[in-house]
Amino acid sequence: MKPLDGVKVIDLSNMLMAPYATQILGDLGADVIKVEPPTGDPVRGITPYRHQGMGAIYLNCNRSKRSVVLDLKTQDGYDILIEMLKDADVLVYNRRPQVMARLNLSYETVKKINPRLIYAGLFGYGQGGAYEKKPAFDDLIQGAVSIPWLQHMADGREPTYAPTAIVDRGVGLWAVGQINAALFHQLKTGRGQQIDLPMFEMMTSFVLSDHLAGKTFEPPIGEVGYKRMMSPDRRPYQTLDGYVCVMVYTDRHWASFYKALGREDDLIKDPRLKNMSTRTENISAILKELADLLKTRTTADWLALFDQADIPAMPLHTPDSLLQDPHLKEVDFFYNVEHPTEGQLLDMRVPAHWSETQPAPTRHAPQLGEHSREVLSELGYSLERIKTFEKAGVTNTL
Repeated sequence: MKPLDGVKVIDLSNMLMAPYATQILGDLGADVIKVEPPTGDPVRGITPYRHQGMGAIYLNCNRSKRSVVLDLKTQDGYDILIEMLKDADVLVYNRRPQVMARLNLSYETVKKINPRLIYAGLFGYGQGGAYEKKPAFDDLIQGAVSIPWLQHMADGREPTYAPTAIVDRGVGLWAVGQINAALFHQLKTGRGQQIDLPMFEMMTSFVLSDHLAGKTFEPPIGEVGYKRMMSPDRRPYQTLDGYVCVMVYTDRHWASFYKALGREDDLIKDPRLKNMSTRTENISAILKELADLLKTRTTADWLALFDQADIPAMPLHTPDSLLQDPHLKEVDFFYNVEHPTEGQLLDMRVPAHWSETQPAPTRHAPQLGEHSREVLSELGYSLERIKTFEKAGVTNTL
């Protein structure tokens, strides 16, 4: 048993953001039906892969789903999708609303078919604004919400994007919470609703929650930017033989740190270290001094000291060394799974622990159209009719 057993989700999405969200819903137990065009989700083609159409990123965003191919530009394909929506709980899409309207799949149209449907759209920009019709991708939104510029402000380097899909993953996670809240409302009232999840607005709130700073107040009492995060010395610190990540942050942390160093008197004498306010005002100089100090001992020595003083610290991993992390090994985070076409794969467990209804992957990431016949049969179409659809290019199956 899983928390979303019995929930039916029609996944009309591609790329990373919305498929990541629907994968999580599938891991939670929902029956997620991924509706793909005959050419498939473009992410299927991102290398590396053992077989065309089954790339690594696709595999890591599309487990716990069934794949159905429908050409929605044909009347039959559209009609089949409408049949699927009649008893669905959730529709997730990542096309622009204008595209959904052209497909005759606007909320006003769909809610007449199923008033209890939750209609969740993950797209670039909120409707009613200057950008409402613009396409969007992770990199574009990172730039639009100033993430590359904040990096430039912090260390003077050329603006660069974060080397991970922080927008796609962040908005996907946000969407899971919103959809689950809507399912709770649906359970109580029997009614569905439209949920717009614009990337730009969500990530603006994400970034400015840290960096609105002095402009939080009216009139402003300072500039934007959280000083600690903007310091060029907020980074992994070099040691004698590597790097260490440490957060000497609270009053207790600083007291414990100086006690472990045998320098309690220095802490008392330095007014910059008195409290959070004085440290924030002097954070660049403080972190620079910390960086210089950490160069004097080995990584292992510092980690031992920080553990003894109960100060948060971790080694600096590379992606390769992360795969060998001892904690992740001890909690069995990584495991091998046998995929029916792709062979043995390395997978990651759901990073949550439930006492009663533990989420977990329910299916392997499907081949294109792997479940077309299965799902169409569940809708009442005969095998002969399905074969007719296949010949006409409305669907395709394995």
